[in-house]
Order: sequence, then structure tokens, then C-alpha cells
Amino acid sequence: MDELMASLDALAAEDLAPLFGPALLERLRPLLAAQNRLAAEIARTVRECEVSGAAAGDGLKSMGSWLCGHGHLSAREAARVVRTGRALEHLPAMAAAFAADEVTGGQAAVIGRVAEPEHLAAAAEQDVDLGVVDALLTGVAVTAPHADTAKAVHHYLDRLDEDGPEPDPTEGRRLVITRHGDGSITGRFDLDAVGGEKLQAALESLVQAGRGAGDERSRAQQSADALVQLCDNQLAAGSLPILRGHKPQVIVKIDAEDLVDPATGRGAADMGFGATISAARARWLACDGNITRIVMDPDGMPLDHGRTVRLFPPHVRRAAEVRDGGCVFTGCAAPTWWCDVHHLLAWIDGGATDLDNAALLCERHHTKVHHGFRVERQPDGRWRTWRPDGTEILIGPGRTGPPLATAA
Repeated sequence: MDELMASLDALAAEDLAPLFGPALLERLRPLLAAQNRLAAEIARTVRECEVSGAAAGDGLKSMGSWLCGHGHLSAREAARVVRTGRALEHLPAMAAAFAADEVTGGQAAVIGRVAEPEHLAAAAEQDVDLGVVDALLTGVAVTAPHADTAKAVHHYLDRLDEDGPEPDPTEGRRLVITRHGDGSITGRFDLDAVGGEKLQAALESLVQAGRGAGDERSRAQQSADALVQLCDNQLAAGSLPILRGHKPQVIVKIDAEDLVDPATGRGAADMGFGATISAARARWLACDGNITRIVMDPDGMPLDHGRTVRLFPPHVRRAAEVRDGGCVFTGCAAPTWWCDVHHLLAWIDGGATDLDNAALLCERHHTKVHHGFRVERQPDGRWRTWRPDGTEILIGPGRTGPPLATAA
């Protein structure tokens, strides 16, 4: 172990800057091999720890909890390592290939599913030769990508239980959301094939409909924007279940002084689920929202509250939808139901809440306009868009200026 750590220290001390493509790839290949072999040794050691009850020496009841607490693994990853370790004793061909860097940790975990107790029992009942299955699946893993390994395992498990009841797809669905200190979230979800197809169909429709001219967002960015747009559409439709007498909505709490101050005001507003955002972001959300004045006493208790007022009343929004027909940002074709009503002259600066001061903008381009871009309606009714540097965004064969990607 000391020699291994010393070798890793030596590798970490190497300067990679002088290296270029081929040399870097040659360095990477043995590192991946070492990673796979280390993963095999970790799984084998974890299994021995589990058999001997080693976790009890540190006051824990399972190796899963030990890996989470002492190894700082996620619960999901810890469970994967434990399952892989258990599978090694039932699948010697896979274990040997894993140790020899012919199979990755991910592939080993997938193949290890065939050695789960219920699958072992089903194989025994049907006189399945597990050694043959082990060799065949390991052969696929050695010669084919991870996805092919997963398909082969799925095919085997389906054949193993051909006459069994169709599983309830909802039992395997999971969605976990983690909130970070800055209010942003990350998540992980697991969906069955049908549920996944529904999600992909919904997102793909929004991705394709929302691709305007000059859009060079990555596929991941397009999908994330589509997910937020899906939520926007549902919230705006008013068809979601009522919660305690109120329809679900985005709630922002901010002091009046911060709201009217034109400064960014970072960390000035609190949202309903606990996130903190800037005053500038709160003003952007208020463009097409409702505002309720609440007077608080020195102890933070409400003394009085005023009538909730919608900045753009429904009749003005309907008129803007008829006039604009969708997002007015150059090159965007987002429909009206994706759009907020934006104040051309900020309402906080005295801009009127009327049709002449209104512009329909989708969420992505509404954000752009609040970050330096500008839209303006000409006397002939056409809309024009300018970048923060003052250059106009033009589309078509004769366009000039920076690439349109800067407007996406």
C-alpha cells in the first residue's frame, strides 16, 4: 500500500502541460486499467469485510453505512460496491476478468445483478447453469460497450422470469433532489422504460419547439431549459392540484427597499422552498407576477397586508399575445404560452404597465434582457434586438456582427 501511494504521489507531481493529445491518451490508458483493478480489489475487500463483520469494529452495522461514513460514498454508490462484492463469489469468470482489467466496475455491477438472491433462486429452480451465464455475460463485457452488457443482462433476467407477473413500474421509480448552499439543485432519478419514454417525449417536444436561430446551447442545456419550461407551462395552466386552498406558485419574499433599489442586491430575496436569490432576480420574476405588500413589526410579525396586485392584468397580456404572437427576441419562435410579459422600461423605474411598455419574452430570453440585451418595437410594429455591446442581432443571409450564439 505504501508503494501504491508513493506511485500515486509521483503521478500527481507530474506536469501535464507539456503533453498533447496522443501523449495524454497514452498516459490515460494505464490509469483506467489501474482504476478497474483497484475497483476489483475494493469490491473483493468489501465482501470480506462484510463476511467477517468488520464494520462492527467501528460501531456500524453494515459495510454500506461504513462506506458512506468513512469512504464518503453516496448511498447509491456504496450499495453498488457491496452488491458487486457479493456477486464475485458466484461469478468467478466475471471476478477474474474484473481483476485483470478486462471488465470495468460499472460492467461488473451490471453483471452482478444476476447473482442477486431472487435471481439465483430462479436460476436454481430452472436448472440454469450459472457458470455458462457467467462466461457468456463476461464475454460480452470484455468485447462490447457498457450499454451492450446492460442489454445482455436485461435479456437474461427477462428470460429467467418469462412467465412471471409484469412488475409494477411505479415501484422502481425514484427522484431525489439535493439543494445546495446557493439555492441551486441537483437531482437523480430512475424511471422505468415507459415512464422514461413519457419524459423524453415531453422534453423533446419542447427542445425542438424552442430551438431558435443561432441556438448553440449544448444538448444538456436544451434539455434542462425544456424541463423548466415544462414546469412553467404546468404552473401557468392552473391545472395542478390545489395546496391548502392555493394553486402552486413560485413565491419570493423581499424587503421593499431591496425591491426598489436598482442594485443587484445579492442574497436579498427568499423563495418558498428556502433558496435565496438576488433582488435583481426577484425584480425579473415580478415582471409578470403578483405583488402583495405586507407590513411587519420589529419582531417579524405581520401587522398589515395589502391587496395582491398583478403587474400586468390579464387583458393586457391577452392583447400582447395577439400583437406579438410569441417571443419577440430576434431568432426565437417560442409560442405565447411560454412567455412572460416584460416591461420595456422597468416597472420599478416608473415604467407603465400597459401594452405600449410590454413585450412577450420566453424565459431564456427574458433572462437575457435582464442581463444587458435589449428589445425595441419599431413604429412599423417590427421588433429589433441588440446585444449588450450595442450591436444588433440580425438573421438571414446578410447578417453582420458577432455570431448569433451570443444571443442564445
